[in-house]
Amino acid sequence: MSQRSNSGLPETFSASEVAKALDCSEWWVKEQARRRRIPFMRSGSGYRFTRDHVEEIFRILEERPDSANTSESNDPSTRRRAQGASVAPAVQLRARRPRRARSAA
Repeated sequence: MSQRSNSGLPETFSASEVAKALDCSEWWVKEQARRRRIPFMRSGSGYRFTRDHVEEIFRILEERPDSANTSESNDPSTRRRAQGASVAPAVQLRARRPRRARSAA
């Protein structure tokens, strides 16, 4: 490993090392790379990840609060009414008789 750090080449990480950092399974990391959802590089030993790749994966997976949820002026009850007004009226559902009760009658 000392040759690797002295050569000026970037250090790479295996899928299992990335999985540990993300707290997920190695299979999931490999599957995301296979489906081209996360950045990676391919080498003879499989998928490899640079530090930049791992940082970008963290950014891809990051979730931020919605701007509507962070605003103090938005009352949750008002938001629900406004959203419900644009939806078609709900249909009243009726329960059916159980199948065995229908065949017995």
